[in-house]
Amino acid sequence: MLDSVGALASSPWIYAVVTLSVLLDVFLPVLPSGVLVITAATTAAGSANAGGGGAAAQTGHTDLLTLAACAAAASVLGDLVAYRLARRGGARLERAIARSRRLTRAQERLGTALSRGGGVLVVIARFAPAGRSVVSLSAGAAHRKVREFLPWSALAGVAWATYSVGLGYFGGAWLGATWLGTAVSVLALFAAGGLAAYVMQRPPQATATAS
Repeated sequence: MLDSVGALASSPWIYAVVTLSVLLDVFLPVLPSGVLVITAATTAAGSANAGGGGAAAQTGHTDLLTLAACAAAASVLGDLVAYRLARRGGARLERAIARSRRLTRAQERLGTALSRGGGVLVVIARFAPAGRSVVSLSAGAAHRKVREFLPWSALAGVAWATYSVGLGYFGGAWLGATWLGTAVSVLALFAAGGLAAYVMQRPPQATATAS
């Protein structure tokens, strides 16, 4: 995978592939969009580091900024599409959510958080496995106002994209564009996801007390 992404990272197609992957993984959480972003960033950072300073390093830096921008924009757009679809889903979607304890709990917690002017849960969920899907669909199904949801979704997308690209950059800069550099960065992403999932699963009272 590293060799394939390394070849892809040298062409403009990497931005289209990352954008499409991040956009779709709100509907297909099995897509490894985070792994793809990290691998592309690791390859770019490793290539820039191997090429030394000057123009090569600047090119790598620009690529990383573009990569982060594409990932963040696709994340927000995917959230908004899922939100709109769920908002228009009608009774069938509401029944499906009612049958899922996880979706019901997320909907209740999200509604409370947004109504109180805080959407930190949206940001945290972006790092949890399938958390983005749960929160976006729940916000739409609960008919939360878009002005309550979208700013937090944008913050979540920027935070996730920056963190993912940053992991790839430091992994590539320290360990080179190797499997080791990619693996260390991916493990750090999974660790953040595990922590986010733990926070999301805590009872609302415990979360409120902790904050």
